Amino acid sequence: MSMAETNHKIIFTGPVGSGKTTAIASISDTPPVSTDEAATDMTLDRKPKTTVAMDYGQIVLGKNAKVHLYGTPGQERFNFMWEILTKGGIGLVLLLDNTRPTPFKDLQFYVQAFRNFIDSTQLVIGITQMDLKNTPTVDDYHRQLAELDLEAPIFEVDARQRGDVSMLVQALLLSIDPGLKV
Repeated sequence: MSMAETNHKIIFTGPVGSGKTTAIASISDTPPVSTDEAATDMTLDRKPKTTVAMDYGQIVLGKNAKVHLYGTPGQERFNFMWEILTKGGIGLVLLLDNTRPTPFKDLQFYVQAFRNFIDSTQLVIGITQMDLKNTPTVDDYHRQLAELDLEAPIFEVDARQRGDVSMLVQALLLSIDPGLKV
């Protein structure tokens, strides 16, 4: 796959508050587009606004090469957007908030919800909020993923840090094309 010939699409997903909007904003080379609205349900306990359609940003890799970044809404009631957003995607970045009560259930839920997409593309996982709660560990997530019959790179990340989000995108691109220069 030659990155210099075309545009590519990467999907960011995960539960409410896992850092999808923040991650896209931290790495996008253009001002990101967000569809955040005031939270009115249990989401309000975690944050005042939530994504209702998508987030969008892009990374410019060269004169004719761009990676388009699409963030899904985290709430299951907006899951109709998940299938729409994954069309044409080359891979999935799954962000998981380590401070949530049951992050392994979140892992299982999102892997199952996106399984067909994952099976036909690539997956990378970023664990956020590990500075606030350091268990479970990255190794624990690897074991959980193995129980789901999957292998994927898993990193501890701060979605506010461009370098951390860049590492996720680079890992995804390198898992698609190990010879790629990123």
